[in-house]
Amino acid sequence: MNTPTVQGAHLVGSVNLPDAETVFRTVSTHLGDRMHRIPDGEVGERFYWIQFQTKRFDTMSGLSRIPVEPFYIRGVFDGRPFVIDDGMSADDLVFPTLGYADAALESFATFDRMRAAGEIAEGTRFQVSLPTPAAITGAFVVAEHRAAFEPAYERALFAELQRIVDGIPHDSLAIQWDTAVEFALLESANIRSHHAIVPWFDDVLGGVVERAVRQAAAVPADVEVGYHLCYGDVEEAHFVQPTDAGHLADVLGGVLGAATRPITWFHLPVPIERDDAEFFAPLAAVTVPQHTELYLGLLHHEDGVDGAERRIAAAAAVQPRFGVATECGFGRGPSERTVELLDLHAATAQAW
Repeated sequence: MNTPTVQGAHLVGSVNLPDAETVFRTVSTHLGDRMHRIPDGEVGERFYWIQFQTKRFDTMSGLSRIPVEPFYIRGVFDGRPFVIDDGMSADDLVFPTLGYADAALESFATFDRMRAAGEIAEGTRFQVSLPTPAAITGAFVVAEHRAAFEPAYERALFAELQRIVDGIPHDSLAIQWDTAVEFALLESANIRSHHAIVPWFDDVLGGVVERAVRQAAAVPADVEVGYHLCYGDVEEAHFVQPTDAGHLADVLGGVLGAATRPITWFHLPVPIERDDAEFFAPLAAVTVPQHTELYLGLLHHEDGVDGAERRIAAAAAVQPRFGVATECGFGRGPSERTVELLDLHAATAQAW
């Protein structure tokens, strides 16, 4: 068996702490020498990942909810999907400010002040996590309008990205693309029909990789870019349990092979039950270059260090160099679990 080099830790994005300053201070205190970058915890309206985008859509002309009885997610977000109104072209949709750039610029001001004061280690970057356009499209738009809606939303989201890279020094910035709905598309045949998202493009794997490569290319070459590959985290549950890391390996290898710029990191989830060699075996076919960090989301609060060490040993048989993370963000878990999870990262990862 390979001896693993478990170097560094990664936070996917969401952290259950009250504000960005508390996130930066708490993470730095518990994980400062193990982090290359720190997110702001996706505090405020972003607490439930992309759901807040629907409130932006409610203000738009040309988009409407389907006319059924409203149902609510967490008692806050109207769950009815959107249609493009009759007579409206998706190309003519005018999106409001989406909120990602405003949040990033505000949080970076706090990050920069704290780093200058020595509360965040010099050289640490500020991480901004963005959803993929496919995530928004697949989650919120009716099936027959997704192909038209996706490029329109992509233009709006890339405009937000441009504001971020214009407003934050490039040597202080890292962009993460949260890639989750894409795995629902890849696994659509294995998901119960009423939860499945039907792909709206042919050659699903090819389409997922092509989109990911385009997202990386939209980030300037001197800004770090990475991907959080995800099997969903609605109420701390996947939309389907992967049989193995096959789809993850396909996307990982596909993006590494096609990207027109270096990819700084990938994060992959590992279910708590999977400490077997069979789960990790597909990753053996992927050569991860030295300039790309690999993080495995194998930390689970339920079994702590012991469980993590079992999964680390199994993963090391095929990928001996990686850092650690949880499967997804933990902003929607109980707040009292936050510091415990940060300490679990520290207990299993060496310093950089």
